[in-house]
Amino acid sequence: MRWRFSTLEIILLLLVVAGSGMAYAWVVYGGGGLIGATYALFMCMPILAFERHIIFRRLYRRIHGSPTPAFLLSSLAVYFLFVNVGYAAAGLLLHVAGVMRESRTDAMLPSLNVLVYALATSGPIIFVLRVRELLGRDVFLSLLTGRYRKPVQEERVFLFIDLAGSTSLAERFGDLRMQEYLGKLFAAMADPVLRYGGSIDDYVGDAAVITWPYDRAVADAACIRCVFDILEQIEADAHRWRKDYGEVPRLRAALHGGTIVAAEIGVDKHKITYFGDTVNTTARLEGLCRTLDRQVLISADLLRRLRPPVFVRAEDLGEHEVKGRGQKLAVLSLTAGSLSGDGATEPAGEPVGSPAVEAFTSL
Repeated sequence: MRWRFSTLEIILLLLVVAGSGMAYAWVVYGGGGLIGATYALFMCMPILAFERHIIFRRLYRRIHGSPTPAFLLSSLAVYFLFVNVGYAAAGLLLHVAGVMRESRTDAMLPSLNVLVYALATSGPIIFVLRVRELLGRDVFLSLLTGRYRKPVQEERVFLFIDLAGSTSLAERFGDLRMQEYLGKLFAAMADPVLRYGGSIDDYVGDAAVITWPYDRAVADAACIRCVFDILEQIEADAHRWRKDYGEVPRLRAALHGGTIVAAEIGVDKHKITYFGDTVNTTARLEGLCRTLDRQVLISADLLRRLRPPVFVRAEDLGEHEVKGRGQKLAVLSLTAGSLSGDGATEPAGEPVGSPAVEAFTSL
C-alpha cells in the first residue's frame, strides 16, 4: 500500500526539510541557504519516502519484521546509505550547475557533522509521522489541537465492515494464521479508506469501524464508493488470497449517519471515542446483513442525503426493528451493477450472505 499525502502535507514536509538545511548552512557556514536546502532535500526525502512505504516497500517490510537488534542496525544502515547517496547526488548537481566552488569530490562526500545533522533532522519527522500513522490523520490532528478535550456534538457517518465466516476460518487456520489473515485484510481496506477521506476508528475482532465527518461522507457519495472500492480490491486480488490462504474474504458492511457526541477520553492512553444512537444503530444494521441475506446495507436516512454512484443499485427492504431503538429503521440493500445500454444499472451478481459477528450486535 502506498501512503497518500495531501498537497498541503507534502508542501509542509518539503518546507521543514529545506528550512532545516538553510538553518544549518547559515549557522555553520554563515550563508549558502540555497545550497543547504538542496543538500537537505536530497538527503532527507529518500528516508522519509522509505518510511512512508513509497520506495523499497519490500525491503521496508523485511526490516520491520526483524527482531529489534536487527531492525535497529538495518535501519541505521539504510539511512546511512540514503544520506550518502542523496548527498552525492546533490553535490554532483550543484557542482555541474556551477553553484559549488569546491572540487567535485568535496562536494559529493559528506562530513561527520552533516551525517549527524541528516539523521537528527529525519528522526523527529519520522517519529511524528509514525505517531500520525498509529493514531490516524484525523485523530492525530484532533488530539494535537485538543478539539475534543470537551465533548463535542457533531454529525458523522459510520461504516461497520467485517469478515463473514470468521469462526470457521479461525478453527481451520488457528489463532496465529487467522491474525495474519486479518492483518492483510485490514491492510487492504486502508487504501480505499484514505482515498475517500475516511479514517479507521477501531478494530473489533474481525471487523473495522470507519468514520467520516458527514459532509465529507456524502460528497460524491464517498462512503458508498469506499465500500465498493474495498470489495473490488478484494475481488481483484482473489487469486492471491486463494494462493496464500485458500479462501477469499467475504465481507458484509453497513452504513448509517447522524448526530453523535465525540470526546477525548483516557489518562495514560488517550483516545477519541464516539457516543450516541448513531453508532449503536450502525452496529445493529450490520447485524441485519445476515438476517436479510445481504452484503451491503444502508439506512434510508443516509441514502436520502446523498446521490449514489451510477453503478450502484439500491433495493428497498422496508422497515425493520432495531434492538435498542424506539422506532423502526428503513433499510436498503446496495449492490454493484453494470451499465446497460439505456444507462440504467443492472445487478452484477447476487449479494453474499454471511453469519453475524457478536462483537457488533452486543453493543
